[in-house]
Amino acid sequence: MMRKARRGQSRIQSNSSLYRLYEYGLLLAGAFVVAASFNLFLNPNQIVSGGVAGISTIAEHVFGFEPAIVQWALNIPIFLAGWWLLGGGFGLKTVLGSIILPFFVLLTSSWSPPTPNLLLAAIYGGIGVGAGIGLVFRGRGSTGGLDTAAQILHKYTGLSLGMALAIFDGAVIVSAGIIFTPEKALYALIGLFVTAKTIDVMQVGFSTSKVAYIISDKAEQLQPVILQDLDRGLTRLHGYGGYTGEQKNVLMVVVAQREIAKLKGLVRSVDPHAFMILSDASEVLGEGFKIGNP
Repeated sequence: MMRKARRGQSRIQSNSSLYRLYEYGLLLAGAFVVAASFNLFLNPNQIVSGGVAGISTIAEHVFGFEPAIVQWALNIPIFLAGWWLLGGGFGLKTVLGSIILPFFVLLTSSWSPPTPNLLLAAIYGGIGVGAGIGLVFRGRGSTGGLDTAAQILHKYTGLSLGMALAIFDGAVIVSAGIIFTPEKALYALIGLFVTAKTIDVMQVGFSTSKVAYIISDKAEQLQPVILQDLDRGLTRLHGYGGYTGEQKNVLMVVVAQREIAKLKGLVRSVDPHAFMILSDASEVLGEGFKIGNP
């Protein structure tokens, strides 16, 4: 039994003008959150967690340059180099992200930092930057910077994109450890880790769903019980026992966290000898779960 109440749920089409406006709104909101986190937590505490923003923190300390100016001075030529070397596939969102982020950094530069504690600054700054970048990614945008430089290095050296980005970010953090203190470089690594994890959460959410694989000789009896009593759809898969070579029926069911105990009880009531595997489902899209545009 499907949840009919959700079938008529309206959605914004991904190719509509309204949805494109929504994506640009996410890009602007994300850039603002990144800029605010930079000025509230990272820059005043000299926590350099990689990227063009990290370079601007170093440049401010060494030369007294305004961070926003440094970011513009680096973002624009990196973008032009990417356009020339990688082709014109960047689009308007990358141009906007490369320009608007330094603008927001300039706009929030007078904000007072709420804490001088380096650990708190690294954690909250990492969360803020990760949340902002996550919003930008959900809007299918980019803030440019060293991500583009990493793409260039990836194309012309054969290094993986992750390795290329790690080289750039690592060089920035090592430089910060030399110019500031090794301790602040370690806090920068904490901030970088928190940023990466926050981006993951923004992209796929918290894991609140489970996918269950049920191997049972009574799959025919289990199927209506799951469909009707649990009110969840399922998929029947065909497998073969590795030892016996016999064909086995496998039921794949995706359930919410709160439904796991009920599913186990239903399976046990029909087949106490059923073999069940439960694993996390990072994101579930479809009727009965999250319905919407990516």
